[in-house]
Amino acid sequence: MDDPYDFGAIAAANALSDVYAMGGHPLIALNVAAFPDGLDKDILGRILKGGGEKAAEAGTLIAGGHTIEDPEPKYGLSVTGIVQPGHQVANVGAQPGDALVLTKPLGSGVLTTAHKNGALDDTTLAEIVAVMAQLNRDASEAMVEVGVNACTDITGFGLLGHMKGMLDGSDVGATLSLADIPTIPAAWEMIDRGFIPGGSGRNRMWIENSVTWHPEVTEAGRIMLMDAQTSGGLLIAVSADKRDQLVSALQSRNSTAAVIGHITEEKKLTVHP
Repeated sequence: MDDPYDFGAIAAANALSDVYAMGGHPLIALNVAAFPDGLDKDILGRILKGGGEKAAEAGTLIAGGHTIEDPEPKYGLSVTGIVQPGHQVANVGAQPGDALVLTKPLGSGVLTTAHKNGALDDTTLAEIVAVMAQLNRDASEAMVEVGVNACTDITGFGLLGHMKGMLDGSDVGATLSLADIPTIPAAWEMIDRGFIPGGSGRNRMWIENSVTWHPEVTEAGRIMLMDAQTSGGLLIAVSADKRDQLVSALQSRNSTAAVIGHITEEKKLTVHP
């Protein structure tokens, strides 16, 4: 992001997601920043303001922090939260028959790469900033209210990378439908124009051969599912009898509630068009 405030807000939302993915409530956080000596300190101030206001939105106190000199600006939060014993959600524990629900659209990796290359219009940039800066708090509260079997947040390893971790840890497989997976529409054009992040390419080298692809899944579809995300949504495994309840709870909180597939007993990951 070129805008320092957005940079800080997105970084904070991303850091808070690890607590939300476990069904927890973030309480306090420490700023962790690196900043070049020769860059205007007002930029650092705006980064910290963006992070601080996002933390305040989450009800999280910034209790201090640490800053070092570094040639490249970096910023994040070290977050401490709480969870009610017995109500924590792990990234393993998915069961055969569970529905898989995703709470944010994909596409941030290719779109931010397009932005870095000057190819993104202001309207699309504002849309992707809003998606990345959105807290996963409401989605987390919905899944805790309903009761789910597993959850992970979607970040740098992409949808399939984080899903693979859930499946391997749960000793299960999954079937996905590409058509049901929410995406930011402009991302498809940027894939066609070749704006693919390096992280997405590394994800592809790692995960692609572990997936059973239906022949009609396009090249662009494969890239989208392995696109490295920043501050993505939650991927939730919920029992079939609670699926509609979870979807309703998410929608009542104005969260995306896309049922994108289901967990299988057979230990393979299959993607259909």
